[in-house]
Amino acid sequence: MRLLHTSDWHVGRSFHGAPLLEHQVTVLQAIVDVVRSEAVDLVVVAGDLYDRQLPPADAVDVMSWAVCELRGAGAHVVAIAGNHDSAARVGFAEQVLTAAGVTIRGDAGRCGEPVIVAAGADEAPVAVYPIPYLDPELARHPLGVPGARTHQAVLDVALDRARTELSARAGTRSVAVVHAFVAGGESCESERALAVGSSAEVGLRSMRGFDYVALGHLHRRQSLGDGRVRYAGSPLAYSFSERAHTKGVWLVDLEVGGTVHATEVDLPVPRPLAAITGTLDELLRASHHTGAEDAWVHATITDTQLPPEAMVRLRARFPHAALLVHQPPAGPDRPELSYTERLRDRSDLELMLDFVEHVTGEPAGPAEEADLVTAFAGVEGER
Repeated sequence: MRLLHTSDWHVGRSFHGAPLLEHQVTVLQAIVDVVRSEAVDLVVVAGDLYDRQLPPADAVDVMSWAVCELRGAGAHVVAIAGNHDSAARVGFAEQVLTAAGVTIRGDAGRCGEPVIVAAGADEAPVAVYPIPYLDPELARHPLGVPGARTHQAVLDVALDRARTELSARAGTRSVAVVHAFVAGGESCESERALAVGSSAEVGLRSMRGFDYVALGHLHRRQSLGDGRVRYAGSPLAYSFSERAHTKGVWLVDLEVGGTVHATEVDLPVPRPLAAITGTLDELLRASHHTGAEDAWVHATITDTQLPPEAMVRLRARFPHAALLVHQPPAGPDRPELSYTERLRDRSDLELMLDFVEHVTGEPAGPAEEADLVTAFAGVEGER
């Protein structure tokens, strides 16, 4: 059986305020094309289908279109809710949809129930165990373990249920679909933290017992352990921390007997990411920045003073400039200061005005400053 492993679509997400839905359609269409050209039997989507629990209507339309296209290309579809999704909403009408070849599992209490995908005439079927993101506080009761308080504890219960169910299916190949932060995985700034510190991490040993484990949550495509446990990563970059990622999917062949062969398939890049540094004049004139003119741009401006209307002027050449950082050079008259030293003797209003300028690239106007003064006065009055 041939499966395609993808995850973290985050349909409906924006990039520093710019809509991405058109780009998401582009990469999802590329996934459909791979399913059709490579005769994929099964597509697994390992969570974070949407970017928020209440996705906008146009995001729902895109998701509906994508699932129908994948099914129409001949593949069964098994997907799970991630930490960005509403488990109840994405799991709507699961039983009816499963009969049509599409399962989207959100119910934590059904973690031990497989989706059985038929194979060739002379081959055993594949048992797919969809295990959605398990928030310990929400999942421990449906799983029947009210004392479980960590991600490790609830996920171990869910995976044990799946392994127990699988043990009664001699000769059946198996796939677990899991949304979690597995220790040893490489993360980036785009992922929403599952918990404070490292308490959300689960051990790689928890994933044992399956022919293949399709992971979601981390946005970089990567392989863990012996290669049977993999993250597909997101099909698009969702922050500049993903600039070095190569986006794509895994094409996985499950051979009779459980042997696994996984191949990277890269996806198109609707708009690349670029990081540029220099004075504003240098950035606007230098010929070696030509390649960034159609990219999402992270600009670091090194002028001693931030030039007026810096972002507006930058976008005259780089229309998709998304982030501007002012980093003046250090020197005898501008030594590097610690964070505490930079804040010393500065008022709340001064700090907020600095923040507005840092985020927008322009100093706050008189109206904005007046609003901030009013806001701070209101806070003071409530103390």
